[in-house]
Amino acid sequence: MTPSSPSGKRQHVVDAAYALFKRDGFHATGIDRIIAEADIAKMTMYRHFPAKDDLIVAVLEHRAARFERQLDRLAATAGTAAAKIATILDWHERWFRDPDFHGCLFAHALAEFGDTDHPVFKAASRQKNGLRKRMRSILEKEMPTEPAEGAAAALLMLIEGATLMAQMGEATAAIDSARKAASAIIASARVPP
Repeated sequence: MTPSSPSGKRQHVVDAAYALFKRDGFHATGIDRIIAEADIAKMTMYRHFPAKDDLIVAVLEHRAARFERQLDRLAATAGTAAAKIATILDWHERWFRDPDFHGCLFAHALAEFGDTDHPVFKAASRQKNGLRKRMRSILEKEMPTEPAEGAAAALLMLIEGATLMAQMGEATAAIDSARKAASAIIASARVPP
């Protein structure tokens, strides 16, 4: 049963599409399948999302906002920069161990939509850059901007690699290695050149 309010229906479509996209991919999931899964009329779909790319961007933006809210709540419990970065790794560890883990939706979007000018590519890039900026902002509270920027970039690469390892079935090794490497990255960024 679908919600009756327009915003409720829109969110219902986003939720249904999200479940399909994360499991089966963007290109492999057709509009008719989303309509069937959401149990809505075709006209309802196109009223909210005139094109499939509009729906994909909405799904990515919804997922990014949810991730940001979750990290905000976790970061509020940590005092130091290292502890705040650890909360980001804690979030990833829980995600890696979730039975519904299918890898990173944003990384999949970047792979499926390789054109840097495509709206889906831009939405996925915004999320990745947002995580890097979040980590830089955390680190800048305890170190100068330049080392914070370098450490944040290295941490993003570390998280992306750990996510890929987890997708390959190596969640424990991925998170254990990520925690050790993150500590080393932060420690080396604190050392003056």
